[in-house]
Amino acid sequence: MSFIFIPIIFIALFILISSFFVVKQQTAAIIERFGKFQSIRHSGLQIKIPLVDRIAGKLSLKIQQLDVIIETKTLDDVFVRLKVSVQYKVIREKVYDAFYKLDYPHDQITSYVFDVVRAEVPKMKLDDVFVKKDDIAIAVKAELNDAMQNYGYDIIKTLVTDIDPDAQVKEAMNRINASEREKIAAQFEGDAARILIVEKAKAEAESKRLQGQGIADQRREIARGLEESVEVLNKVGINSQEASALIVVTQHYDTLQSIGQETNSNLILLPNSPQAGSQMLNDMVASFTASNQIGEAMKNAKKKEDK
Repeated sequence: MSFIFIPIIFIALFILISSFFVVKQQTAAIIERFGKFQSIRHSGLQIKIPLVDRIAGKLSLKIQQLDVIIETKTLDDVFVRLKVSVQYKVIREKVYDAFYKLDYPHDQITSYVFDVVRAEVPKMKLDDVFVKKDDIAIAVKAELNDAMQNYGYDIIKTLVTDIDPDAQVKEAMNRINASEREKIAAQFEGDAARILIVEKAKAEAESKRLQGQGIADQRREIARGLEESVEVLNKVGINSQEASALIVVTQHYDTLQSIGQETNSNLILLPNSPQAGSQMLNDMVASFTASNQIGEAMKNAKKKEDK
């Protein structure tokens, strides 16, 4: 008789054990009794009637993410692929709706994302799609919230995470960008060259001004020296004409002396004979005398005209 009760005991233990089950954190278990909804059990150790109640399914209450890739056309007839990430979760108070009203939530969400994106993007040019991607995400979230709330799903966030135009379009955009940057670089180089030319011209002008000032100072000092030399010669009985001629001849010989000190000089000074100095002196004295006589004659003629 004892052997007969052993199977019964095992069956009883199995039934007792099967009446207990565990629901994990952030999970909801749906209990059905003879195929009809009975209750929703949350995390912890739970009890059900063996052979009568069964776990019809479990839903995660965690935030989930669905990535949807859509290909559509922009206002300027450019085909572009967008990746929209939808973050959603089951509303704790609407687990019944989420489990029984909707079999494939991913397909439902994907359909709404396709519908909204293909309605919004064709209104924008390609550049606006990049700039206004947040507007697209907001429009998708608003549409999904209105639709999925009835099914027990809450849309937490929608993000446009990738915008991928056709390869040829991207290449063209890169060329445009490169051309713009080259244009800006050329403008900066032109400005730098212009500034360099202006500054160089200013430097040259300043250099020439200082050079002219130096030459003027040099000539002023030479004239002062000649004046002092003439005064000294006048004191020893040499008149101004002879003194001027003597100074010129002296400078002539000073020039010859400085030329002789240069071994590699190619300068040829003419005339350069031994009699050149005395002849130059006589010629200069004669020219000074003639110029003085002409000047006196012009003065006398003018006085006669005045009378």
